[in-house]
Amino acid sequence: MPLLEFSPNGIFCPAAGVYIDPWKKVDKALITHGHADHARWGMGSYLCTETAAPVIKHRLNLENTSIQTAPYGEKIHINGVIFSFHPAGHVIGSAQIRVEHKGEVWVVSGDYKTEDDGISEAFESVRCHTFITESTFGLPVYQWQHQASVMEQINQWWRNNQKRGYNSVLLAYSLGKAQRILNGIDAEIGPLYAHPAVENLNNIIRQQGFTLPECQLFHSALQKEKVKGALIIAPPSAADSNWLRKLTPYETGVASGWMSIRGARRRRAADIGFVLSDHADWQGLNTAVEATGAENVFVTHGYSDIFAQWLCTKGLNGQVVVTDYSGDESISNLPLSTEPS
Repeated sequence: MPLLEFSPNGIFCPAAGVYIDPWKKVDKALITHGHADHARWGMGSYLCTETAAPVIKHRLNLENTSIQTAPYGEKIHINGVIFSFHPAGHVIGSAQIRVEHKGEVWVVSGDYKTEDDGISEAFESVRCHTFITESTFGLPVYQWQHQASVMEQINQWWRNNQKRGYNSVLLAYSLGKAQRILNGIDAEIGPLYAHPAVENLNNIIRQQGFTLPECQLFHSALQKEKVKGALIIAPPSAADSNWLRKLTPYETGVASGWMSIRGARRRRAADIGFVLSDHADWQGLNTAVEATGAENVFVTHGYSDIFAQWLCTKGLNGQVVVTDYSGDESISNLPLSTEPS
């Protein structure tokens, strides 16, 4: 019997009777991070990292009795199986989950990126025999620029819009990308505003002791005359909404790894695209897999077929696994233009 199984409910550890990021209701769930495709409502109990817990509790409306936490690296013994959480670098509190039993070690990556973004706990390589990895951007075409370069591009766009009398609306995911941008941009350029979905999470994260620039909440009752030359962080769902139109005149930008693909910005109804992803690029995926020392690699959501085949050419046992993970940065979650592409 393998240490971990891919069951209809999710990734299952039979020896411990627990699931990792299950996609159906189960009694005991270990959660890698708070994005909706990994942390779902309805589990009997939840176990996650200390820094992931506040957002997960907020998003799933959990009672304190339903969720337990553990610090990174602490060994958790369940029916003779040893579990531990290790930084994934994806968003604040995100983790890879190490599973050890009778000398055999598996690691479930969850979502991850290998570049230190300056606010999330930095990715940590974990040695194992079998690695379960995401592959959201598992093609050689996906090669990220350094974060500092992308942040300066955002700063310059914001400055240019100010000179024209425009607001700058940057569409970015509420958990992870929004905080990363706020932590990395030059907050001295002008006023900062945030959509309620973003600012609610910002406040939870600030209460944990993380430092983020103060944002004013932009809501329907606020007079647009008071918002001039601002940078407004909003989720992709705010695109082409009445909420957004209250910020006229404005330009829209999208921060996503998909912006590296030709034509993606135009199809996503944005004026500009910034290539910024909270997932590993091609080099990051390869580096992470190699650092584990694993001979067996199961590849989940993303370009799983191609990445698994590539790993096989490197002498590894790469296999595709079908899961219900979609990736927070799924291209289907980005705003779509109503114009022909």
